[in-house]
Amino acid sequence: MPLSKLQVTNPFSTASQPFSSSALQSFWLLGLLQAGDSFYPTGSYAHSFGLEALVQEGVVRDRATLWEFVFRSTLPALRHTELPLAAHAWRAFEAPDWKQLGEICRLSSALKTAKEARFAAENIGRQRAELMANLRSHPLAQEFLQRATTESWPHSPSVSAALEGRVLGAPLTAVLSGITYATIASLLSAAMKVLRLGQNASQSLLTETLGEAPAIITAAEAVPFDEIGWFNPWLDIAAARHESANSRMFIS
Repeated sequence: MPLSKLQVTNPFSTASQPFSSSALQSFWLLGLLQAGDSFYPTGSYAHSFGLEALVQEGVVRDRATLWEFVFRSTLPALRHTELPLAAHAWRAFEAPDWKQLGEICRLSSALKTAKEARFAAENIGRQRAELMANLRSHPLAQEFLQRATTESWPHSPSVSAALEGRVLGAPLTAVLSGITYATIASLLSAAMKVLRLGQNASQSLLTETLGEAPAIITAAEAVPFDEIGWFNPWLDIAAARHESANSRMFIS
């Protein structure tokens, strides 16, 4: 049967109305856009990825030093940690391989040395998984939440993003692209609040950074599980100091 004649289930409809397979991509794309939008509860959360603390320390002061932070910290963290975690989780959800998913959740938490960042990731990951279970009424998301509770798995934004992709029927590359865009856009949105940085400067930096995304995503897809991880003591120390700062605009 030609692909255009196949009928698949609409993931946005509780009535399970059929629609042509040619429309399938638009549905998972809409779902990923919804999950990454500021209107979504976790789409644009109050997190600066340690940036606010580095601004307070005077390390990040302007566009030039922000560029260094993005290219020397944010992109390597995506390349070596967040994207490989999501890629392994996306594959594990297919079977699903619950033992592997538990290991990914625990590793994701262990890689965040600053307490504030770890707690923030836990809250964001849990809420994203709960939204998938509640908004979509999807058995995969419901069973994941049940197992995570029963077996005390730490929640992970990367694992929850992979879960979103599986529930929506999105391919792996699209899931990783969504994570990449949301991470960088949220960071630059935070930068506009703590630095003298206008929208045009932010968009030019966003465009430059996204130009690196294809190579980073391709490399991240191939990272073995036992090689996941990246350590930046400079950022971790700043994030730890941020926990007790006198004033804060962001979680971390």
